[in-house]
Amino acid sequence: MQEEPGRRLAANEDVFRKVNEGIERGQWPGWAGGAGAPIAFRCECARLGCNMLLTLTRADYERIRSDPRHFVVLAGHELPAVDRVVERRGEIVIVEKIGEAGEEAAERDPRD
Repeated sequence: MQEEPGRRLAANEDVFRKVNEGIERGQWPGWAGGAGAPIAFRCECARLGCNMLLTLTRADYERIRSDPRHFVVLAGHELPAVDRVVERRGEIVIVEKIGEAGEEAAERDPRD
């Protein structure tokens, strides 16, 4: 049986979220900044092959991650079928996964 589109998209995004969780914990090679230092995080969009980086502080990332349905993506990488824009900050967009994608994001949250 073919996987539902919303679940498939959420699974793609979950991979990038796990990478960002490692980055946030300071497991990024060569990073030696303090708590307020900017960190390069991966775009958490559902686009296959996206390897774009965006810059956030650890505190900003924590604020976004406080909701398991929230993801950080580059402007233009949001998908209206599964994303509701929560906040725009220049090149950075914070989206909330909706519908099946939202349910899948909450279920796959590595912090639970």
